[in-house]
Amino acid sequence: MNSNVDEQTPGFPVLEDLLSCWLKGCFAKAFPEGGAENAGAVTATGNPAFGDFQCNDAMPLAKTLRLPPRKIAEKVVENASLPGVVKKLEVAGPGFINITLEDSFVAERAAALASDEHACVPQCGSGQTVVIDYSSPNVAKPMHIGHIRSTVIGAALDNLHRALGFRVIADNHIGDWGTQFGIIIMGFRHFVDKDKLAEAPASELERVYVASYAKAKDDEAWMNQCRAELVKLQQGDPENRALWQEFIRLSQVEFDRVYGRLEVHFDITRGESYYHEALAGVVERLEKAGLARESDGATIVDLSDEDLGVCIVRKSDGAFNYATTDIATVDSRVREFSPSKIIYVTDERQQLHFKQFFNICRKVDIAPDSTELMHVWFGLMRLPEGTFSTRQGNVIKLEALLDEAESRAMTVIKSGRPDMPEDEAKVLAAQIGIGAVKYADLSQDPRTLITFTWDKALSLEGNSGPYLQYAYARICSVRAKYSEQFPGIDPDAYPLILAESIERELSFKLAMFPSTVKKAALTYRPCVLADYLYDLSQTYSSFYQRVPFLKAEESVRESRIRLCGLVALVLSKGLGLLGIETPERI
Repeated sequence: MNSNVDEQTPGFPVLEDLLSCWLKGCFAKAFPEGGAENAGAVTATGNPAFGDFQCNDAMPLAKTLRLPPRKIAEKVVENASLPGVVKKLEVAGPGFINITLEDSFVAERAAALASDEHACVPQCGSGQTVVIDYSSPNVAKPMHIGHIRSTVIGAALDNLHRALGFRVIADNHIGDWGTQFGIIIMGFRHFVDKDKLAEAPASELERVYVASYAKAKDDEAWMNQCRAELVKLQQGDPENRALWQEFIRLSQVEFDRVYGRLEVHFDITRGESYYHEALAGVVERLEKAGLARESDGATIVDLSDEDLGVCIVRKSDGAFNYATTDIATVDSRVREFSPSKIIYVTDERQQLHFKQFFNICRKVDIAPDSTELMHVWFGLMRLPEGTFSTRQGNVIKLEALLDEAESRAMTVIKSGRPDMPEDEAKVLAAQIGIGAVKYADLSQDPRTLITFTWDKALSLEGNSGPYLQYAYARICSVRAKYSEQFPGIDPDAYPLILAESIERELSFKLAMFPSTVKKAALTYRPCVLADYLYDLSQTYSSFYQRVPFLKAEESVRESRIRLCGLVALVLSKGLGLLGIETPERI
């Protein structure tokens, strides 16, 4: 075994991978007769009393190797040659193997974050393309708070995959086709207020939709006329097509304004209509494969044998539905981008839909085995009194949420710094307020159901975006004070000294940043990174309170200021991956 584990893997492999590679060799050496080939995976302990990392693989091997787990662990430790980066390897409890790293190695890995252009985040996605489908608002409806989850979770996954070296195609698959457009066209012709349309297009289009839908429920003739207008649109009627295109244009202007405030960007925006001409061919392909058949006038794919029910790909009236469009979309994306993964970020109600069309894509080889299809679903967002609905008119507009967030942040800023110039305060209020909204969502497991309240969404205290932004700004202040008192001295030129336990603890947490980013991306859970950043900021707070900084002796002082800079670097990069800005002054 090499004395330097790093020689086994180029670049900066994450610590878990680095140590797992070495420990697997230790298991193989301890049991050359076989039976332990896949053992040796390590995970961080989370408690310094048990070392830095732990391997629990001795337990499941007991039956295979016919030895007590502790005996297995002891044999591995006895046969292990410690590399230079490992200080201690010991057996604990019924058979846990605890690993403690050398302080010098921990310091080296923490310091490397600043010298590597990727902050040591492994480029495991290099050469691979990922398509991420998220946000996906509907034309002629303003974005409401229900869109915040798909938008910010999707954007975070977008950033995280780019950080791993993937080529990402962020696709906003907007709802710009379907039965609702017949209802909107009728409402537009009879109920539109031109002044309101000019002032707030999407809101006015939504209002006429709600009014038309309400009339359609009570007036069969109106509903029939809505259907007729839809058929005219689908057949290419010039007047209806022009109205539809104007609805899309007006809606996109409002979407772009919201995305601009959220700092969310897409590589392509392709609505359902983009794939419309391919839908008949999709159904024909399914029929030729013997997968689709007629049932009561409709064309279906029966997946009952796989407990997925029946998927309708063409209705009895000849219209296609979402499943057909989504199959065509996969086909288009595979042919154009050759992605290793296609990720969809939608709410939990669509789980069956995704299972169905993923299954169909596999059966007819629209999605080859080399392309992973992933549905990242999230829990619904509800109001305290229940769900919200555009048709019922009880939605909270997303722009209203962002306005309120900035307003509350401005109140806090003015109370703390009443002399701040107005322009600077506005910029800061947007950074803090919108950061609070994003973090309130991203800090929770995506599958959590969220009951929306203003106070919870816009909290500026505790485990919140503003708390982390303030931690970053406070570090910037410490570094600025150092520069004032010791001009011309570069603390980053000094070595890290981990004399105090809190210094060692903080450095180890910093060294875990790359593996945290990798885990957050590949488990599709931005909350993993949010939890890490909050834990890091709390550890930094303990560091700040327990040891002197500017009054410490030379070299120790510079080491601590350098540690501050590394924490600031990680907070900035980590929050940036979550789409949250880090102002240097708050």
